Amino acid sequence: MTDRHLHIVSFDVPWPANYGGVIDVYYKVKALHDLGVRVHLHCFEYGRHRAVELGEVCETVHFYERHTGKHQLLNSLPYVVVSRRSDELVDRLLQDRYPILFEGLHSCYHLGDARLVGRKRFVRTHNVEHDYYEGLAKAERGTFKRTYFTNEAKKLKKFEPVLSEADGILAISPNDQAYFSQHFRKVKHVPAFHSNDHVDVPEGLGDFCFYHGALGVPENDQAALYLVREVFAGLPVPLVIAGSGASAELKNAIAKSNNVKLRENIPSSEITALVKAAQVNVLPTFQATGIKLKLLLCLFAGRHVVCNSPMVKDTGLEELCHVHDDPTRMRLSIQACMGLRAEGAMVERRVTILEERFNNKKNAGMILRLIK
Repeated sequence: MTDRHLHIVSFDVPWPANYGGVIDVYYKVKALHDLGVRVHLHCFEYGRHRAVELGEVCETVHFYERHTGKHQLLNSLPYVVVSRRSDELVDRLLQDRYPILFEGLHSCYHLGDARLVGRKRFVRTHNVEHDYYEGLAKAERGTFKRTYFTNEAKKLKKFEPVLSEADGILAISPNDQAYFSQHFRKVKHVPAFHSNDHVDVPEGLGDFCFYHGALGVPENDQAALYLVREVFAGLPVPLVIAGSGASAELKNAIAKSNNVKLRENIPSSEITALVKAAQVNVLPTFQATGIKLKLLLCLFAGRHVVCNSPMVKDTGLEELCHVHDDPTRMRLSIQACMGLRAEGAMVERRVTILEERFNNKKNAGMILRLIK
């Protein structure tokens, strides 16, 4: 790679690194920086501030406005893609011959741009996006948003063949690698990047359970409601739910509960502190797409993890969690874990699997070898 320079085009500003997609982007950039790569980061703005902190791990940082507005919904391209286009971005990419890594299908509007033919271009896939949006549509109760997610899923599936322009695809999970390998060449599994260097499971016992997520996302709202109504209703165990954008329905359900509390709009440092303090991190999901970064945080830094099978499907992390799809069995498992210390062979197994497979430095080195 020419003097170890790399352009990275991000779908969002990856600082603060406080939700799944940007966690992977930020800690990937940091790991590459630590290996001596001079990263030129290009960020499309999505309601987040222009973080000066990114300058600590990047050679240059550039920000671009998104082309938002309902008229974009009429475009044949996905809204999440067509809103992230910029001639200014292309002009900057053309100033040198460095390789380009596009983060997610969202950022791939210019992947097939004729002006970039001959450049080394790679894509980091964060999900099979049309599957993800179909899942959001199923979880969404509002008619407008449900229609939007359904239409976006169809457009994303139609747009996906643009990935054939890439010199390589870096899939975030084994399941995604299997899917993309059926359709494209040079697909490699590069595990998710994250904030933890070592497994650090707290000693002693906690006295509550914890669930966290971006509650404005339909799948997370659905998971939180499932916990309040079907798992913790009548259970003699307290649950803390943390996240932003909680729906009125979720707030009402929590208000009627005597053992569930909601913590809204708290910083990521406080989320991590709650993950560590909890006796059980409870993580149901109804979308088996990509890999959930919050699962990695809970396994690296928390005690017990109780989840359902879609949370761990094809991740290789099944044996590190208590996996139950029936709410009654999940309740029993939570109660059993409340008096069980997280120690011994359980922790040793986490160290063996997590510190080898999800080693940021090792996986950044894998990216360098692929791009060279």
